[in-house]
Amino acid sequence: MSWLVFYPITMWRILRHPLTTMRYAEDQLLLDQDRQYRATVSPPIMLVLTIVLIQGMGVAIDGTNAIVKHRHGLASLVNDNTTLLFLRLVLFGTFALVLAARKVHRSNQQLDRDTLKPAFYAQCYAISPFALLLSSGVSAAAHLHGGVQLLGLIAIIAAFLFNGVVQIRWFQQELEQSWFRSFIDASIGMIVSIIATVTIGLLFA
Repeated sequence: MSWLVFYPITMWRILRHPLTTMRYAEDQLLLDQDRQYRATVSPPIMLVLTIVLIQGMGVAIDGTNAIVKHRHGLASLVNDNTTLLFLRLVLFGTFALVLAARKVHRSNQQLDRDTLKPAFYAQCYAISPFALLLSSGVSAAAHLHGGVQLLGLIAIIAAFLFNGVVQIRWFQQELEQSWFRSFIDASIGMIVSIIATVTIGLLFA
């Protein structure tokens, strides 16, 4: 039940101070496990709850998702809302994983669980509002009303702009490098993430 309190608090902190919250996600891992994330939702749970919220809104507004209705190919594996939830979590989790791995690679650290975890946790926070805004925008863009479609397009653009700026500043802060180099790193991470998620998504289309 505490998630009902701490989820909006955490989302607000991410939206207001994304880099500070991402740094907080990494710093909390240095504490004893029972003292971590006492005032927020932990990053992986934050992403999971966001996906649950996205799916709940989708069911309330659009009813059964088209992927669940589709029974051909790999889509037959997604036969209820639970498996659809896992699919969405994989899709958005891919963004967090790819960007975290890019940061570890660029920092010249050996890629292992210990080096990947802090960056991944930071990205779970960053990706949560991106996922919420993007999914809402895609749903609105598929609406029959022109005005709702326009709002959906605006939401999609805003999602990518917000996340793009956050990623550039994160790479710049974490790697202590120029804005241009950070733009390249963030762009590569986002492009690879988009290609991976689109490829996975098409398998279930």
